[in-house]
Amino acid sequence: MFCSVRKSIESLPLFCLAVLVALQPGLAAGDHVVQPADLQKAIEQSARSRQESLASVRQFLTIEPAARVLSSTGTEYRKVERALAQLDDEELARLAARADKVRRDFEAGSLTNQEITYIIIALATAVLILVIVAAR
Repeated sequence: MFCSVRKSIESLPLFCLAVLVALQPGLAAGDHVVQPADLQKAIEQSARSRQESLASVRQFLTIEPAARVLSSTGTEYRKVERALAQLDDEELARLAARADKVRRDFEAGSLTNQEITYIIIALATAVLILVIVAAR
């Protein structure tokens, strides 16, 4: 239920834009600046991209070194999960890109355990800082 509320909130700016365009005086029914089908596609793509980014970060946090670092630093996975939900789409996409790169490097064997530990701590710290800044 929270996820559907979150999706509704995330699509609110696009919905407001659609309403404003539809209510413009002098626009005939065929003169829409943004077609409803195009608007719906944009909303769906935005939601799909966000879900993919969340899945990517979650997958990264479940690999053994990441889970170990989170545990050893006393960071609860639930707190990180809640923090991820508070990030905006752009921040989440950047974090997902970093997590994907680290995961690929780890799987390729090009990172040492110490490097992975530092990267994971930096990523977890970045998430928490973004949440704190967003809360202000």
